[in-house]
Amino acid sequence: MATGRQRVKVVEVGGRNIYVHRLPLRLGHDIYHYCMTMSWPRFYLVIALLFLVLNMLFALLYQLDGHGIANQFPAGFWGAFFFSVETLATVGYGDMHPQTIYAHIISMLEIFLGMMSLALVTGVTFSRFSLPRSRIVFSQNPVIRQLDGQTALMLRAANARHSVIVDAQAQLHMLLNTRSKEGLSMRRLHDLKLQRQHHPMFVLSWTLIHIIDEHSPLYDMDREQLAKLNAGFILSISGSDEITRQIMESRHIFQHGDIRWNHQFQDLLYTDEHGNDHVDFGLLQAIHPLGMDDADQQQPSG
Repeated sequence: MATGRQRVKVVEVGGRNIYVHRLPLRLGHDIYHYCMTMSWPRFYLVIALLFLVLNMLFALLYQLDGHGIANQFPAGFWGAFFFSVETLATVGYGDMHPQTIYAHIISMLEIFLGMMSLALVTGVTFSRFSLPRSRIVFSQNPVIRQLDGQTALMLRAANARHSVIVDAQAQLHMLLNTRSKEGLSMRRLHDLKLQRQHHPMFVLSWTLIHIIDEHSPLYDMDREQLAKLNAGFILSISGSDEITRQIMESRHIFQHGDIRWNHQFQDLLYTDEHGNDHVDFGLLQAIHPLGMDDADQQQPSG
């Protein structure tokens, strides 16, 4: 039997909820990670709650000495609470001040904790602001179609920030449920080779193509086989932002049911009657079936 505090944690992976059991609860070991990954409203809510709790705790300590605070107003707990706030923030209005050794010791401890907490909160806030966040968006539905006489899996991504991502790299992987000759069940990762894995200047959109030939793990697979094996696809794109020089990374997970067979992407780029080129990112998710005649002739192998 496992020891220590345990809980069931729900982890979302590619739209699937995975229930993790017997996970040791070690919040204190990873506070920084929690602070970096929680939302901004929740982050400041936690800081505000800690601020209130800490001042209430010190207010109770000050109350243990009924005469420790000179000119305490209002009398009682709330006067001690307001004095704690002033001390923690090192404001020092001068109206209320410690007048006993005990109150001086408590206020000294509070000032030390206030300085340390201010430094920690400032550091985490700066880290959250400086954390690079990519604005790479992905089409929700990959397509499988014929391309230059070959069956191809196609995916599309766009750089919504409109700044240049230099030396962008893309990687595509497929996850399949497999069973070994010994009967061992496992979920195995397969690399899917892209026609072009490197983009020197990723500015607008990028269509990524994997050719399904005899060297591809997808060869001779149809939608029923992919569903049976519970196939999933992981597309990762990384590169350096030209302005900030920070590494930008983004990842998207597709399920086998997201694939649209014998469909094609609608082009994002078009030219108006005046000869001006336009890119419409509202068409990023736009796909449509191939023509009926084309579909009959371009049925993917498998």
